[in-house]
Amino acid sequence: MSIDTSKGITGLKGALRYVRAYRDNVFVVKLGGDVLADTEALDRVAGQIGLLSSLSIRIVLVHGGGPQATALSRRLGQEPVIVAGRRVTDESALDVAKMVYAGTLNVNLLAALRAHEVQGVGLSGVDADLLAARRRPPVSVVDDAGVTREVDYGHVGDVDRVDPRVLTTLLDARFVPVVSSLAGDSEGNVYNVNADTVAESLAVALQAQKLLFLTGAPGVLRDRTDPATLVTFADPDDLASLMASGALAGGMRPKVEACIRAATGGVERTHIIDGRLPDSILLEVFTGAGCGTMIVGRKEKATYLGVDLAT
Repeated sequence: MSIDTSKGITGLKGALRYVRAYRDNVFVVKLGGDVLADTEALDRVAGQIGLLSSLSIRIVLVHGGGPQATALSRRLGQEPVIVAGRRVTDESALDVAKMVYAGTLNVNLLAALRAHEVQGVGLSGVDADLLAARRRPPVSVVDDAGVTREVDYGHVGDVDRVDPRVLTTLLDARFVPVVSSLAGDSEGNVYNVNADTVAESLAVALQAQKLLFLTGAPGVLRDRTDPATLVTFADPDDLASLMASGALAGGMRPKVEACIRAATGGVERTHIIDGRLPDSILLEVFTGAGCGTMIVGRKEKATYLGVDLAT
């Protein structure tokens, strides 16, 4: 037996305990625009989703597509406005979101999955009352410069309710739902909802075992300019100082906030990883070392570290 083959068998045996633990559990995986824009990375992600699905892990994919929406807005002569990592959505920006999220990107992701024999089904939060939302009122926001300002986000929705029946129906039939980040209300309005929030809301509603954010960054960094400062493991208390210091600016802040809410809402483990790296999902899921940042609640942290909370 060659050395390489031996290492492969050893790795397979090491992953076995994870395979047993994850079987028939739900993973919610959110793909960021950086991953969707990279054809090779998207193909690699689709292949990893195919492997997870073949192991009887129930996968729900969520995507936004901020960079693609920004590009189309600019092609149409509209400069997008983004405050604290969230997009201000006027009528024109909402039309762009519908075209990009529920249209081009959703279909492209389904096609990538099909190339790996994964049967995906495209949805938005408007389908089957999956996501009920209300228009966000003007809110006071601390922007990336540390300035507090009042912002009217326009046709941006805050999720009121999740009805996951369409997802469970598809998952029971071994399909992979692919959800774009739009929601509706009972009056027929459509809202742009932050895709990180959508992923978090679905993960909590499904009581997912894992919520994974595939980004263009290695994870949470203490110093945004230095990948060596990667935070590999954290709970909400650990992240409080980073949030306060402004280290988690731009698009990373909504992801961390979503992880914290999910981790305190019943999702066992949440992860932020670089989805462009080869096998990043498999490394994070099936190895002890992982490759990004894992964020858990206090109870799960104690379980993970073997700590008795009563002491």
